[in-house]
Amino acid sequence: MPRTVYLETFGCQMNELDSELVEGQLRALGYAFTRDASNADVVLYNTCSVREHAEQKVWSRLGELKAAKAERPGLVVGVLGCMAERDGSALMKRMPVVDVMCGPGELDKLPTLLDNAVRTRESLIADASVDEPDEVSAWQSALQGSTSRRSATLAAAQDSLELLDLSRSTFVGVDDAGKSKKTAYVRITRGCNKFCTYCVVPFTRGAEVHRPPEHIIDECKLLADSGVIEVTLLGQTVNHYRFEHGAAVTIGGVIQPQKGRSYQGGHRRDPFAGSNVTTFADLLRRIHDEVPSIKRLRFVTSYPRDFGDDVLEVIRDHPRICRYLHVPAQTGSDRLLKLMNRGYEVGEYLEFLDRARGFLDQPEIGRPLMISGDFIVGFPTETDEDFEASLWLLRKARYKNSFIFKYSPRPGTVAIDKFSDDVPEDVKRSRNNQLLAEQNRICDEIGREQIGRRFEVFVEGFSPRARKQRAKAPGAVSLTVGGRSREVGDSAADSQLSARTDGDLIMLIDAPAGRDPAQLVGQIVPTLVTGAGPLWLTGEMVTG
Repeated sequence: MPRTVYLETFGCQMNELDSELVEGQLRALGYAFTRDASNADVVLYNTCSVREHAEQKVWSRLGELKAAKAERPGLVVGVLGCMAERDGSALMKRMPVVDVMCGPGELDKLPTLLDNAVRTRESLIADASVDEPDEVSAWQSALQGSTSRRSATLAAAQDSLELLDLSRSTFVGVDDAGKSKKTAYVRITRGCNKFCTYCVVPFTRGAEVHRPPEHIIDECKLLADSGVIEVTLLGQTVNHYRFEHGAAVTIGGVIQPQKGRSYQGGHRRDPFAGSNVTTFADLLRRIHDEVPSIKRLRFVTSYPRDFGDDVLEVIRDHPRICRYLHVPAQTGSDRLLKLMNRGYEVGEYLEFLDRARGFLDQPEIGRPLMISGDFIVGFPTETDEDFEASLWLLRKARYKNSFIFKYSPRPGTVAIDKFSDDVPEDVKRSRNNQLLAEQNRICDEIGREQIGRRFEVFVEGFSPRARKQRAKAPGAVSLTVGGRSREVGDSAADSQLSARTDGDLIMLIDAPAGRDPAQLVGQIVPTLVTGAGPLWLTGEMVTG
């Protein structure tokens, strides 16, 4: 009987992709997966250190496992990702329940580490009575050093981590209709060279490393062959992508990723672009042209200062590249941008937004450019004037949405040692709420501007209302649609679907009469916007 794994992911899209790759790798080795941690032989948490809230959830989960492990001594617990990399042995000292640790730069080694831990636990239980948990616990503690490993993310000369992406399984999970997902993430860069003072990523994921373009394109083709029609390219600074073919190194028959160099592109185009260099613009163009089965191509996250016109031109001229940019600002204060080591001023940021909209904003053909951002409130020394500058920038930029966070000192960052966390918590909370309220007002405005427009929307799954209705199914009856039998509630409320425009606007639509909503999931359908609010649009499918 296969060992069962419960895998929970915290944090960003990078972690979601890492978890997907880990799951595919373990499935190929015979592991089964469950959504119920209480039934698992192995519990894995893929962690994030960027936000304090995500970390607190992990500590809480690990605390809950103490009792579970006392009842099931064979349970193996692993911590993956940034917390494992940053905290190292300190994490195990705080939480002896952990058997395996693996940083983001060594996830390719996880199967070996996990197999070692599972076999070790089995041998311990065979030799020690389960009725004596203290004895098992003592042996477990003695084994921590040999059943865990931290990452060496900066050792890119022999990058075996690339093999994890290259050996990717076509398994991309299932949607809430039980079908294979039609969306997938593809990594093009790892790590970051920016060293923003509030961020731990350069220390946990290492220096910026760019994958060979052929590897990326082959991965997109593999996903397309498995039915994926939407791909999101991932990178901490995705628009820095640049691969120099003349400098490529091959080890063990595998072309190795390259450490990122200082970006030379500026606002126009990379001066070294040519036959021996693949720039980010080149990569987007190649994926669009060489993998036509990918109907939507997205990318996140973009760094505002280094976004060239060559990329904007490629997006404009290639219709399957989405008109959506995620470009964090973090603050509207030039003084705080300098303390954050962001490398640009507000004027440069707004200049980029103006250029992007000049190239890409085409609402008259149903392709308005949508931009989202990030803000941190309560960064050390933030004054009322600094906050008002952020509020002004939020209004000026007119984001379709913003990810707004209260500053919290993160261990391992420059800011925690350099700056005192001197903004009171109640002030942070008040500023956070003010920004959220203003962003909701802007979202409502932008949504109402879309009423009457027609979009091609990607149906991602059932809406939150429909999922809730399907779970409860009060007074459910059997209904046959399209030759298939399904259970619906009294009002058939479970037919509402959640879809997304190429500009990343969420739209709720009802399946047309006579159409099985489950069969629409994963499809791109024409839709007319009929209503709007701050969180989503409402629309109806256009037939005929």
